[in-house]
Amino acid sequence: QVQLVESGGGLVRPGDSLRLSCVVSGEDPICTGQMGWYRQARGKEREFVAVITNGGQTYYTESVKGRFNISRDKGKNTTYLQMNSLKTEDTATYTCNWCQYWGQGTQVTVST
Repeated sequence: QVQLVESGGGLVRPGDSLRLSCVVSGEDPICTGQMGWYRQARGKEREFVAVITNGGQTYYTESVKGRFNISRDKGKNTTYLQMNSLKTEDTATYTCNWCQYWGQGTQVTVST
């Protein structure tokens, strides 16, 4: 059974940094897809944040370009989201995704 577990969220001030981690356990030989991060703020729909392909290409939503960096350590089955220069509008529950699998999410709150 495949499980995705996120960690690294917390309460920070604007301008601070956080690094989120997503650890994948279990195997699915059919799934060889990219890893992605999504977020959902209270009262809003879930939105795409970043994705990294098997070839290492990365894509970001416009609002986080230049501030967030997604990376992947295949040996550790872990995907990271380094978030710098955090803004209050980054406040959300961040969830990782792999094929049809989703984690439970980790809360990021950016507040003064």
